[in-house]
This record gives sequence, C-alpha cells and structure tokens, in this order.
Amino acid sequence: MSFDMRIGHGFDIHRIEPGEGVTLGGVFIACEYRIIAHSDGDVLIHALCDALLGAIAAGDIGKLFPDNDPQFKGIDSRKLLRIVVERVRLAGFAPVNIDCTLVAEAPRVIKHVPAMCALLAQDLGIAVDRVNVKATTNEGMGHLGRKEGIAAHAVALLAASPHNG
Repeated sequence: MSFDMRIGHGFDIHRIEPGEGVTLGGVFIACEYRIIAHSDGDVLIHALCDALLGAIAAGDIGKLFPDNDPQFKGIDSRKLLRIVVERVRLAGFAPVNIDCTLVAEAPRVIKHVPAMCALLAQDLGIAVDRVNVKATTNEGMGHLGRKEGIAAHAVALLAASPHNG
C-alpha cells in the first residue's frame, strides 16, 4: 500500500494596536488590542491557510487573496479557510491533522482553545481530536514581547483523498 502524503508549514504575523478585541482561530476574544489587517487579521487561520496551500504547492494566501483587493476588506478568515480547504480537495487531498502555535504576550487564549479547535475542525471537515492549538509568549523579548504584534505557526498533514485516483 502506498500513501501520498503532503505536509505544509505556514506562518503569519500582524501588528496590533489599542482596540476592543482580536479574532484568533475564528473566536473573538475581548481584550485591549485589535489586529491591524486588511481582513479580520486572524493570524492563526492565515498561517493554517498557508500551511494547507503549501502542502499542495499552491502558493500562499497573499497570492490567493491579495490585501489590495477590496472584496477581502474585513473578511472573516474562516471564509478564506473554507475556500482553501476546497482547493485542497480539488487538488485530490484531504486534511489529516493540523498543529498550530500562537505567539503573543496578550491576550491569554487558553480558555478559548477548545472553541478554536471545534471551529477549525468544522471548517477542515475533520474530527476535533485531529486539531491542536497551543499558545506561547515571546518571554517579553523582541517586537512580539513588547506587544507590538501577534504571530502564528501552523503545520498541516494532508493525505490523498480516497476519491483521487
């Protein structure tokens, strides 16, 4: 038996400024910041989209959803994720599991992780036990440590779809 598996890595980072909250992993978290972005700025989903697109060698979300295109102004990143997942499926693959890491001094996200995992699993069409989200700080160092931004890494494993081939 042979397996056609692909792995992709994604990274995203956005600046933050004073505001009323951020959206991470599809979950709005009330806090004293907002993410500066063309879309809703969900760095977790943006990194995940890049990981999925990378696994099928389809570029990145900047190529697919340019930040100078008005149709994407303020768009819910979950919509972008669902479009990317459809591209993955059209390429003959399906997500197997994902692993994401948020890097931020604030907000604290631990109590929001189960909701993030549930939403991401729903959009990916996989079981919630195949979605992992974790968070860390930058220990006060650098631009992330000074609360100038929020970043995320994501890794996605894909397998050839049983309908492929």
